[in-house]
Amino acid sequence: MKSRAFLISLLSLAALSSLPAQAQSSFPNRPVKLVIPFPPGGSTDIIGRALAQQLSDLWGKQVVVDNRPGAGGSIGADFVAKSPADGYTLLLGHTGTMSVNPLLYPKLPYDPVKSFEPISLVTLLPLLFVANASLEPKNVGELISYTQANPGKLNYGSAGNGSANHLAMEYFKLLTKTNIVHVPYKGTGPAVTDLLSNQVSLVMVGAATVLPHIQTGRLKVLAVASPKRLEVLPDTPTMAESGLRNFDPSPWFGILAPAGTPPELVTKINADIVKVMGTERSRKALASEGAIITTNTPQQFGELIKADLVRWSKVVKDSGMKVE
Repeated sequence: MKSRAFLISLLSLAALSSLPAQAQSSFPNRPVKLVIPFPPGGSTDIIGRALAQQLSDLWGKQVVVDNRPGAGGSIGADFVAKSPADGYTLLLGHTGTMSVNPLLYPKLPYDPVKSFEPISLVTLLPLLFVANASLEPKNVGELISYTQANPGKLNYGSAGNGSANHLAMEYFKLLTKTNIVHVPYKGTGPAVTDLLSNQVSLVMVGAATVLPHIQTGRLKVLAVASPKRLEVLPDTPTMAESGLRNFDPSPWFGILAPAGTPPELVTKINADIVKVMGTERSRKALASEGAIITTNTPQQFGELIKADLVRWSKVVKDSGMKVE
């Protein structure tokens, strides 16, 4: 009887040890929620929806996009941080939510390192320096001269305090010693809407949300903030070509899960993201938006977040960036 009980005990332990593998192989068996911490229409939303569609097709289960804007992306990020760590609630985080908000919000309800399991980087998004078509300066050099002669006369829109385009513009102001007034919005989409109506003069933003308006002439692009010109705008000079060297504030976008998500699930989701983002379909879909597909391992993504916390702390401190 003792040997039989011992055998049953061993079999039970074996069954328990196989549960993570079983969970991994069956994931997902229901819809997965992808939280976008900004409103529809912005770069984060466009990139997230493209990834959600690809994963839905691969998994055979719908990846539901859930827009939760506010506080520079902190509301959506906090929602995911406090969600069950079962792989069914994911965050499309980016430079602002993970590497800048912790420097701006002293009482941030989540920790960018401790509250999440990094899964994979997805894309880098070179920013376009875009102006309303009626703005007098025609290029970056003319803009710098104009703003230095007219401090505080121009303003710029951002996706909110701590967003990637807020950080980029404050970095630009530091380097050029200019005074351009910040107008925060709850997302890039609303900022671009007001740029079109000339309520704000400038926005530094991904190509996804402004390319159609550039093509129709309602907006004009002064430069692209990346080391190379973009395929979709081959005639647009880089910031370096415009006289501002070493200026590359390109935000990154990546997928994170709540802390405590099983390593097996993190590994599986990472592998699936790398798979779908490596397809020609993804390349074509996001190249037309100006995004550069870039994936990595969970460990590499985690190190990037930590490095960016250090990288941007000096910009935040020197610019006096704060929550308004």
